[in-house]
Amino acid sequence: MPSNGIKGNGQGNHGGAVIWVTGLAEAGKSTVSRELVRQFGQRGPLPVLLDGNEVRAALDMTSSFDRAGRIRAAMIYAKLCRMLAMEGHLVVMATISLFHQVQKWNRRHQPHYLEVLLDVPLGELKRRDSKGIYSSFGDNEIVGVGQAAEFPVAPDLIIRNYGDIDPSSAAAEILRACEEKGVLAVRHGEPISITR
Repeated sequence: MPSNGIKGNGQGNHGGAVIWVTGLAEAGKSTVSRELVRQFGQRGPLPVLLDGNEVRAALDMTSSFDRAGRIRAAMIYAKLCRMLAMEGHLVVMATISLFHQVQKWNRRHQPHYLEVLLDVPLGELKRRDSKGIYSSFGDNEIVGVGQAAEFPVAPDLIIRNYGDIDPSSAAAEILRACEEKGVLAVRHGEPISITR
């Protein structure tokens, strides 16, 4: 099986797709994903927007941020994405979830899959720190500092999300990748948004 691109899962085309937007804390995943959904909405039905922090809170998984707890949460996100995609929805998932086993599971099981890495230097992440993650939590709780980050081996798209790039241009890059990979030709279900 190829390691890159939008592909079927061997069970036929159910019309859905998953855009998995990943990166370290403060890389801009939520902001870029919201803008991506807005830009998709100019072309047709809004995608399903899932944010890892919001899903974690909704499912009351806010107490476990060790490696095992993070992997469990990431697999729940992945399976939720698959469930919605199999119903024909285009799903945008904003999440850290930097584990190779989750990335491999997605490539094997999502009907169609586009993996996007937002790459931002640690110094810039700490400068942003809008949620106080890098200043308030112990290093052992922070992915990319005390916890190892397993960055995608072959993401479909890497965006250096700092400097001159803004959320609108980052989302436009993802949209172009979706066009190239055929995501925009996929039939989608009715619009849903699971956020605050």
